[in-house]
Amino acid sequence: MEPAPELEVSPVSFASYFRLLGGNRNFRRLWGAQVVSEIGDWFYTLAIYNLLLHLTGRAGSVALALVLQVLPQTLIGPTAGVVNDRLRRKQVMIASDIGRTLIVLCMLLIRSKEMVWVVYPLLMAETLLVAFFEPARNSVIPNIVKREDVVVANTLASTTWSVNLMVGATLGGLVAAFLGRDAVFLLNALSFIVSAWLIWGMHFAEPHAEGARRFEARELVDFSPILAGIRYVRAHVRLRSTILLKCGNLIIGPGWVLFTVMGQNEFAIRWRGMSPDRGAFLGMSILLGARGLGAMLGPVLAASWAGHWQRRLEVAIFFGYLAAAAGYTLLGVSGHLWQACLCIALAHFGSSIVWVFSTTLLQMQSDDKFRGRVFAADLGLCMFTIAAGAYLAGRFVDWGFAARHVASVAGMLMLIPAGLWGFSVRRNRAAGMR
Repeated sequence: MEPAPELEVSPVSFASYFRLLGGNRNFRRLWGAQVVSEIGDWFYTLAIYNLLLHLTGRAGSVALALVLQVLPQTLIGPTAGVVNDRLRRKQVMIASDIGRTLIVLCMLLIRSKEMVWVVYPLLMAETLLVAFFEPARNSVIPNIVKREDVVVANTLASTTWSVNLMVGATLGGLVAAFLGRDAVFLLNALSFIVSAWLIWGMHFAEPHAEGARRFEARELVDFSPILAGIRYVRAHVRLRSTILLKCGNLIIGPGWVLFTVMGQNEFAIRWRGMSPDRGAFLGMSILLGARGLGAMLGPVLAASWAGHWQRRLEVAIFFGYLAAAAGYTLLGVSGHLWQACLCIALAHFGSSIVWVFSTTLLQMQSDDKFRGRVFAADLGLCMFTIAAGAYLAGRFVDWGFAARHVASVAGMLMLIPAGLWGFSVRRNRAAGMR
């Protein structure tokens, strides 16, 4: 039987978030790990993109970096899903954090244009570890919170991600502008160490690993668990549609490239005594801060209306797609920094609703023993879309198309997944009424 998709409980209130953090030690530590590591990640991401654009002068170099940060997650996703369904997910997260600490420290070796190539294999290695960490984190939430708190936990996690983006983008710009990139890399490495320590202190049951046979290396190339996961998804109609929602977020990939280019070419900050390179870094950080603000407000405000009811979650996702489409379409005609920030905030207000509510639906609809593979597939499909979008955006900018025009086209393309999701919801509801 398909897991129950919804539970009639009281609506989500702001007090729910404080209650969850105050009363659930495991979630509090997982949330704390998210805070420190993600702020470090935003410091780091800004520094990498700015470094590449500064040393190469090509938007394509930023696009390639983003592709290497996301595309390997699609390729390694099936294996990561199997590992997360066979090993204890707590151990997977700790190992990933330790590995990422070492990789970030290696970024300190990049000192010249001739060494730029080193960035790419390091980014790929880090991405492979993220592909193991994120499905594990999403999969343990139903194990550490009550069912009625799943949407609260996901909304809080998304809001935290958004606040971290605002704080990390703003502070990262300031740290890099005044202390240099090396300080950024060191802070990010430290954040992973703190994250691993917090997760190490979590204590919770992992039913999928209880009494399981010993994991063997040959299982990494055993495709039978992957095929079992595919059959599981195919057997559940709603799950088939929901697992494709994040990959319909077509603005995410282009956004990273466009914000970097627009921050340097159109919205760089002019400050007395500040070099153009650092002014461009600040301009990019402000655009990313606007993205974080929109992403923070979206799920928080929508969750108070949608609550735990599947139908409202589905409707909110549809309107989230429309808001993302409108924001990026209007970004193409923005003439001032404040206008661009408003458009970006609107777009990611909607985009974050799609992300958070699709995660909630997947957690409600999937069994624990398959959840690692479900979220690995969800992440892999999404990362493929992000990689493709970033690559195409970078190519079009390098071919001479204005970044603002690329933004508008990306926004209009968001109408496609909106229409497909609306059709899917109507079809599923009609089938359920028979």
